[in-house]
Amino acid sequence: MSDSGTPAPRVPNRAGLESLGQAVEGRQGGPRHRQRAKRSPKKIILVTLATVVVIIIAAVGGDYWYINHLINHVNVGSETKQTYHNTENILLVGSTTRCGLKVQNKAYGLCSQGVTGVNSDVVMILHLNLTTNQVSILSLPRDVFVPNARIDGANKIDAALYNGPSQLVAAIQEDFGIPINHYVELNFDTFADVVNVLGGIKMYFPMEVFDAYSGLYVRHPGCIQLNGTRALQVVRARHLQIRFPGDGTDYRTWPQEALSDLARIRRDHEFLKVLADAVKAKGIANPLTDQRLATSVARYLTVDQGLTTSALLSLAEHFHGVSVGSVPELTVPVVLVETPNGYLYQGYYYGDVEFPIEPGVTQTVDRFLNVAPDINTMDGQPLPASSTITVSVLDGTGVLNQQHVVAAGLRRRGFVIRGVGTATPFGVREETVVYHANNSATSLAAAQAVLHTIEGPAVMALGRTTTGADVTVLTGSDVSVLAPPHKTSTTTTTLKKKRHATATTTTTKPVTQITVVDPSAVKHDTELSAPTDVTQALQPWDPRSCGPNGTEGP
Repeated sequence: MSDSGTPAPRVPNRAGLESLGQAVEGRQGGPRHRQRAKRSPKKIILVTLATVVVIIIAAVGGDYWYINHLINHVNVGSETKQTYHNTENILLVGSTTRCGLKVQNKAYGLCSQGVTGVNSDVVMILHLNLTTNQVSILSLPRDVFVPNARIDGANKIDAALYNGPSQLVAAIQEDFGIPINHYVELNFDTFADVVNVLGGIKMYFPMEVFDAYSGLYVRHPGCIQLNGTRALQVVRARHLQIRFPGDGTDYRTWPQEALSDLARIRRDHEFLKVLADAVKAKGIANPLTDQRLATSVARYLTVDQGLTTSALLSLAEHFHGVSVGSVPELTVPVVLVETPNGYLYQGYYYGDVEFPIEPGVTQTVDRFLNVAPDINTMDGQPLPASSTITVSVLDGTGVLNQQHVVAAGLRRRGFVIRGVGTATPFGVREETVVYHANNSATSLAAAQAVLHTIEGPAVMALGRTTTGADVTVLTGSDVSVLAPPHKTSTTTTTLKKKRHATATTTTTKPVTQITVVDPSAVKHDTELSAPTDVTQALQPWDPRSCGPNGTEGP
C-alpha cells in the first residue's frame, strides 16, 4: 500500500515454468499490495537498541510487572523457538505507522491525511551469545528486494510489515536463513521520548548539512544539542546534502551523497553508540529518571508473546557489562539496481531497490552468527553433502543455454541435477533465486548448500520446486557458479640412492569458473553497482560523538 493509502494493483507471483509443468510459488496467504515507486517525504525511521531497552527496564526492578502491563504483546507465529550454541536473535524493527500512534503528530505525517503506510524503515537483528556474552548487530537495508517479502510475492523487505510481524520474521528466515527468536518493534514516539527524557543528546557535526525530507539543517559545524525531534531528523536523513569547501550558502545547490538508505544505516550505527553512552552517563541509579525512561519506552513497545518483562530483565542482567561501542555492527552487502525510472518487475515499478550479493551475504550471516561456512544457520547442524541434494535449474532471463551452463557448474560441485527448463523473465535485471520447498531445517539446509556455490545477486526463497528436486535454482541476469575448491594431494617418492623419503606436493589444475553474462545487458539503462561494504566507516560529513569541551569525539 502506498503512503496515500491507495492499494497498488496486484500482480501475479512469478510463474511460467512451462517446460517443467510446475509454477514457482510463494508462501500461501492473502493479497499483498505493492509499494509505489515514490515514497512520502515524511517517511521516518526509528533507531533503537534492544540492549538499551532492557537496561532501562531492568533499572526499575520491582516495577517490572507494571511495565509489563504497558507493553503491547503480539502473536508472532513464525519465529523459531529453537536456539543453538546458547544464543538468541532478536529482531528490532522501527515501524512507520502513523495510525497506530496514540497521539498524532504533524511532524510524522497524519493518519487523517492519508499517511497510512506501515513499513519497517529500520530492520536490525541483535545476536546475543549467553555463553560468551558477545553481542553483534546486523542491519538489513530496507530497499533490499526479496522473493518472500509479502504474502503474495516479491517486494522490498520493508514492505513485509504491512502483512504483520509474522510475515517480516518469515521473510528473514526463509530468504536469509537467519533464525529469529524474538521480536521488538518501536515507533516514532518512543524514539523522541527516550531522547527527551535523557535531556537530549549531543552530536558533533563536522560540516554543514541539509536534508529536505527529514528537516535536518545544520548551519554551523560543531557539537550540537539535539532534542527528540532534532535527533529524529538526524536518524531519518537519507537525502543528505553537504556543503563542501567552496560551495555557496544556498543549500539547494549543495551536492547530495549517494547510497541513500545505506548511508543512513552508517549514521544510525553511530547514533546507537551515542544514545547508549547517553543512557550510561545519565546513570541507572536515579529512580525518577529510570521510571520515566522505562514508561516512555514501554507505552510504545510491541514484542512477541514470549518476550516478557522478566525475560528482558534477565537479559539485561546478563549483558549489563557489554560496551555498546565494542559491538560489531554489520550490514548485509548488496548491489544497487541503478536505473533512471525505478526497478521494473512484473510490470510494476518499485523505485530504488537493492539485490543481496553472493558470496558476501552468506559470509556476513556466518560471521554475524559466528558459525562455520558448512553449518546450517537455522539449527547449527552441518550442511548436507552436495551429493545428497537434487537440484533443478530454470533459465529466468532468456539468455541462451543459461540453465545448461549453470547446471553444469552445479554438477561440478557435486549436486545431482534432476532437470533443466525455462521460465518467463519478469525484470530487466533479476536476482537468482534458490527455492526450497518447505520451512523444515532439512529443506532450508539444502538451499543453503546450493547458495554457498552461487556468485552474483542471489537469495533463497520458500517456493515450490520442480521435477521433485530438493532445490530449484531460477537463474538471474548475472550468475556464476563458483569453481570447486582446489584439491591437493601428497605423494611420497622413494629415492634409491638415499635412505629416506621426500614428500612431494602435487596441485591439481583448478576448474574454470562457470560464468554467465547477459549479452544484452549493455543495451539496458539498468546497471548494478559494485557490492557495498559490510562495515562502513563514517564519512567526513557524518555526525558523531562529541569530545571534551565541544570538540569532535572519537
